[in-house]
Parts: sequence; C-alpha cells; structure tokens
Amino acid sequence: MHRKDEVLHDIKNIVESIVKDNKEYYKIWKEDVLFSWEWWYSLCLFIVPIILWFICRKKESTDRLWYAGFFVMLIASWLDLVGNSYGLWYYPYKFLPTVPPFFPWETVLCFEVMFLLQYKPYISPWIKGIGFGAFNAFVAEPIHKWLGVYVLVHWKIIYSFPIYVVIYILAHLLSRRNHFVKLR
Repeated sequence: MHRKDEVLHDIKNIVESIVKDNKEYYKIWKEDVLFSWEWWYSLCLFIVPIILWFICRKKESTDRLWYAGFFVMLIASWLDLVGNSYGLWYYPYKFLPTVPPFFPWETVLCFEVMFLLQYKPYISPWIKGIGFGAFNAFVAEPIHKWLGVYVLVHWKIIYSFPIYVVIYILAHLLSRRNHFVKLR
C-alpha cells in the first residue's frame, strides 16, 4: 500500500503541474495568439474545408464518407497528440487551447480524404494514398513549418509520408464497408 500512496502522490503532483502549465498557456494564448494572423489562418483551415465539403460533396455518399472522415480525424488527432506529448513536434499557435494540438489541420486531412474518396473512385487507392502522403508530408508540412505554425523537434518530415499513406488506405477500406445492419 505504501508504494501505491507514493504513486498517487506523484500522479497528483504531475496533474497539478499540468493544470498550472495549462493556465499559463491559456494566458499566453489569450494575450498573444487569439486574433493573431496564425489564429486567423487556423480558423480558415478549419472553416474552408467544411464549406467546400457542403458545396461539393456527393450527397448520396455523405454518411459513408463521414464514417471514413471521422476515422481520419480521430487517428490524426491521436497521432498529433502523441507526437506533441512526447516532444517530437509542437504547434505554438493553437486555434483553441482546449482542443487537440492542431485541430484545424486534422480537419483539413479529414475533408481531404473524403474528397479523394468520392472523386474518381476507380483510381487505385494506393495511387491516391501515395499522392495524399506525398502532398501532406512534402508540401503541406514544409509550408506549415515555414509559416512557423509547426515546429519539428525530434521528427523528420519523411517519417510522416508512410503514416499518411496508411491513414488513407485504412480510410479507403472503411469507406468500402457494407457490413452494417439496421438497428432495431
């Protein structure tokens, strides 16, 4: 029992430190990030894909595409959280201090995959996945790095490429699922 008390005490101290750091971050965010050009950029990254989606989506495939898109958002957010938590990279300008590290980027990935899935569905998913991976790893990430909204610490952009490809392939497979029965 003694060791358990020590562990609980250590965890409590870590949680208190995280709360203190979050309060400090919120103060900085409110004073220096909110309404900065980086904040407006993040807002656009979040809103523009949603607007485009509602204008350009294939309405008869909406549910199927949402299914795959939410998978992409969930996986991308989780991977971003892991990378950010372990200091592999970070985002100095968060859209909101209470959402995953760079939620607008995960939103872009979600809608990007949904557009790729719905247009030219006969093209090999591997070709689309490689294109998705190449564009995001070798074009989008360097642009975000150049803009200063994405800071690499212990990560190389080349590592992102196969991850993006796998995310796309899994989303493609999910979008092709037909094993749903009606809930009664």
